[in-house]
Amino acid sequence: MSGKAHGLAVVVEGDPRWTAVIARDASADGKFFYSVKTTGVYCRPSCGARPARPENVGFHPTAAAAERAGFRPCLRCKPDQPPLAERQAAQVAELCRLIESSEEVPSLEELARHAGWSVFHTHRVFKAVTGVTPKAYAAAHRARRVRAELGKDSTVTEAIYAAGYGSGGRFYEQSNQVLGMTPTRYRAGGAQMEIRFAIGECSLGSILVAATAQGVCAILLGDDPEALAHDLERRFPRADLIGADAGFEQLVATVVGLVESPRASVELPLDVRGTAFQQRVWQALRDIPAGTTSSYAEIVGAIGAPRAVRAVAQACAANALAVAIPCHRVVRNDGGLSGYRWGVERKRALLDREAGA
Repeated sequence: MSGKAHGLAVVVEGDPRWTAVIARDASADGKFFYSVKTTGVYCRPSCGARPARPENVGFHPTAAAAERAGFRPCLRCKPDQPPLAERQAAQVAELCRLIESSEEVPSLEELARHAGWSVFHTHRVFKAVTGVTPKAYAAAHRARRVRAELGKDSTVTEAIYAAGYGSGGRFYEQSNQVLGMTPTRYRAGGAQMEIRFAIGECSLGSILVAATAQGVCAILLGDDPEALAHDLERRFPRADLIGADAGFEQLVATVVGLVESPRASVELPLDVRGTAFQQRVWQALRDIPAGTTSSYAEIVGAIGAPRAVRAVAQACAANALAVAIPCHRVVRNDGGLSGYRWGVERKRALLDREAGA
């Protein structure tokens, strides 16, 4: 190496941008670009190409600056196009619109052909971007459509077919999972469905426990018993809400015991209702051992949806089963307490009890 080349190498190696190039740091993408004079191309910092020799590397603030210097875009990392994650998100959004606009749910093979990807790559990227598989997304979309159709003046049968179900039989097989009840009852606001409930007091304030025949469907905490009752009424405006009997009071006592001693090993029968993605998140929360916490990043890793941090946070906020589905065990990536549907102070108290503080 000549003295001049050695000098150039020393300068480049002392530049923090070179560290990002060597590490293929995707977080540096868009902040600068680097060129390689022996190949005549310029790249993103995250480019997967074999690292160039430092004496041949130059840095540019923008892609346009690199092209003005006479370099052409790398065919591998495509620095003149939006970042890969952004391109993949746009492609998945297009696949979502295709699913939503199709009368019949497109197969994974059809989606892959539309995207120009392999079947495996389509499945992996779709799940990474949305948090659910294409099949689960299609099911959730049809569920939303049937809920909307049931709110109109059409008959139940018309609503089922308008939502894209190929047969009434197939929908009725899934209706309890999709709606939490039969479609007729859903349309009637839960009419004729019995929900037993009771409101009591615990060390964290007022507590409402409600259950269907399938299991506990709500554990709500708050300061105002009346507000908790109104919350339940809003969820099922025409259900038969039945005050607790002696047998139900025992279930309430069990739930209160779980609040007071959240490390206790108690298996409650639950009637959990939510989208496919919410169900996956809630199951991941139930897998967090008492006395420990997980970050949102760890939860998205556990469910195989690394880009769905915001959706995970929304699923935690939608949880209506305090303590039974322990969303209080989810903390920020730095370990700090994040928001909690029933108040951060209650979250801190539950975590302290589980830690034995």
